[in-house]
Amino acid sequence: MAHVHRLEPGIRRLVEDFIESGCPSARKQSIEERRQGYLNTIDLAGEAVPVREIFEQTIKGIRLRLYKPSEQTNLPVMIYYHGGCFVSGDFDTHDRQLRQLANLGNALIIAVDYRLAPEYVYPAAHDDAFKAANLIREYALSWGGDPGQITIAGDSAGGHLAMVTCLRLKEQGDWLPKRQILIYPMLDASGASSSYVTNGDDYVVTRDTLLSGYEAYLSDLPVDHPEASPLCRDDLEGLPETHIITAEFDPLVDEGETLYRRLLEAGVEAQCRRYLGVNHGFFQLAGISHAGKKAVQDVASILSH
Repeated sequence: MAHVHRLEPGIRRLVEDFIESGCPSARKQSIEERRQGYLNTIDLAGEAVPVREIFEQTIKGIRLRLYKPSEQTNLPVMIYYHGGCFVSGDFDTHDRQLRQLANLGNALIIAVDYRLAPEYVYPAAHDDAFKAANLIREYALSWGGDPGQITIAGDSAGGHLAMVTCLRLKEQGDWLPKRQILIYPMLDASGASSSYVTNGDDYVVTRDTLLSGYEAYLSDLPVDHPEASPLCRDDLEGLPETHIITAEFDPLVDEGETLYRRLLEAGVEAQCRRYLGVNHGFFQLAGISHAGKKAVQDVASILSH
């Protein structure tokens, strides 16, 4: 039974519409329909605020979109991987909140365009994310960013990619970002946590939405593979300062908070904030969600510290 009365008003309307339409399963949609459906929600992120400079670069096959809020040099840098359950999402779906983050955090925000499933399966997105992080560190100075002040961040599938990128960088041993920010990250491809049951059917981004995305991307990779389900890993020691955002009515709320506890046990400096009255995806709903607007401000304030 959905706790509709406990949702923020703007989110409540979305959820009520979803329930009234019979909670349609993402499994019944084509990939094209899923991608278009995501694009159709862009206006819910609020206005496209002007940023001093927005430009795109393609380096060694990796396409980047850069948001530069001022002429300053040595700006903090945020590398951002968009969400979309590994099958959808792009520069446009995340443009409005990245504009806000650039301005509010006075930071160089760099969005990464990684390959999507089902056209490209594991390890395509992971490899693109890792390659992009190393390239951005190499070029940051030339764009006015400080390569010693890099934050790696992402939402949903992008949060997964941020986490695995940090683990790969730790293994590589050359450098680590100053911090990672994981916004309701997808961490367990088996969907085993109890919030997959309690929040799995009614809150727009459902258990089916998440698990079908994993299935399309992971292909033959077992769900307990360390890069399929980073929650299962025991090599978390030495990761950078980590900030986790969770949402009360998200199938992923339990795994985000379980990761927080595991990071603490591993000696990693970590914080976790749960936003109440909202569902998965609320970070992109600042136009209709007070918590969404606040979360964007909160992430920006982490950047400027």
